[in-house]
Amino acid sequence: MSTTVQAEGAEGRKAQPDHLGHVIFITAAAAMGGFLFGYDSSVINGAVEAIRGKYDIGSAALAQVVAIALIGSAIGAATAGRIADRIGRIRVMQIAAALFTISAVGSALPFSLWDLAFWRVLGGVGIGMASVIGPAYIAEVAPPAYRGRLASFQQAAIVVGIAISQLVNWGILNMADGDQRGQIAGLEAWQWMLGVMVVPAVLYGLLSFAIPESPRFLISVGRTAQAKQVLAEVEGKTVDLDVRVAEIDRAMRGEEKSTFKDLLGGRFGLLPIVWIGVGLSVFQQLVGINVAFYYSSTLWQSVGVDPSSSFFYSFTTSIINILGTVIAMIFVDRVGRKPLALIGSVGMAVSLSLVAWAFSAHLVDGKLPHAEGVLALIAAHSFVLFFALSWGVVVWVLLGEMFPNKIRAAALGVAASAQWIANWAITASFPSLSDWNLSGTYIMYTAFALLSIPFILKWVPETKGKALEEMG
Repeated sequence: MSTTVQAEGAEGRKAQPDHLGHVIFITAAAAMGGFLFGYDSSVINGAVEAIRGKYDIGSAALAQVVAIALIGSAIGAATAGRIADRIGRIRVMQIAAALFTISAVGSALPFSLWDLAFWRVLGGVGIGMASVIGPAYIAEVAPPAYRGRLASFQQAAIVVGIAISQLVNWGILNMADGDQRGQIAGLEAWQWMLGVMVVPAVLYGLLSFAIPESPRFLISVGRTAQAKQVLAEVEGKTVDLDVRVAEIDRAMRGEEKSTFKDLLGGRFGLLPIVWIGVGLSVFQQLVGINVAFYYSSTLWQSVGVDPSSSFFYSFTTSIINILGTVIAMIFVDRVGRKPLALIGSVGMAVSLSLVAWAFSAHLVDGKLPHAEGVLALIAAHSFVLFFALSWGVVVWVLLGEMFPNKIRAAALGVAASAQWIANWAITASFPSLSDWNLSGTYIMYTAFALLSIPFILKWVPETKGKALEEMG
């Protein structure tokens, strides 16, 4: 997929939309895939213990049911670009919405554990497709002056999706009198939690019919008049549209379609810049952020917090996540990508070490001592805040910007797939690791946060203020 967002030439650089609100609407609609990404990723949090009880499974099997969607996500991320180049960005969004919808219905009405796993894989494919097509589409329609802030919409949508899913789960749990397997209109509470995702999935599909196709794709398939119309909408009518189309067309003709072969050639197989992208994706997951969203209710219950309160703490964590994301959106184009990432790495390392220390305390009557319990709550929220104001947004922005034009599509696909695989590894391993040693698990996450600091300082490029054709 050509995610070449040329701020090509003078015309691209001076582009200012006549109606910024319209551009924001287009961006928000595309980012609805991020909302579903966050919602689906986090909604399972409310169903974990119910699934364990209903199907009488241990931690290892439970982890696979929770994490298996991520395998589908890796497949979706790896294939979305090629499909988008053939049929367009909007059609890929619609396919992802359809997969989300089918997955929500199937997950809410499973016949067995294994068909529940199948529906989660199917939804995962949709998530993976949305994770690639959303940032790429936004980058292709965003005026250069607003690109960093508009690219942040994807992560903002993800964290709002996480928060809404936690709030909905909490509401459903209260309707079921605090019992995840309590009956509501003939279904268990956890089934409603998974089924409610039909609503945002259908909304995503409907919104995809209300936004224009990417001008880069339109030019690539010869629909120049339509591309000019879209460019006028998003970059302003004062821009010379003939010049813009010529700039984009010239840039695309100068590109070769990127393939995996184009990524080869470095000392360790892949080009160095591709390894940096993979490193960003992997570090983003290895600090354990998704444990906070997949397992937080279970985590708090394991140290003595009652189910209703554990769901509430999961929701407050999501609010902190939104706050941190807003901070990142404000500063990502002002401070730069690297400084935000460094601040986040230091803050995460300190917060995770405090969580590890708190969880090392001996439980009293199945609960953490009061002081350690309060510290664990504060430090866990602090960890999410530092992640959200840094790596949560910065990685998505960097992955959309840092690769040379020639390899951007293929490199972004590899980095996104690596992110999903790392996400799967952390998600699948946490239940067994926490059974072994909860404090030790958080020490491991702390180590990864510390290792990310020299990685940023030595290898990650600063992309603030650079046009995409300058990368590489």
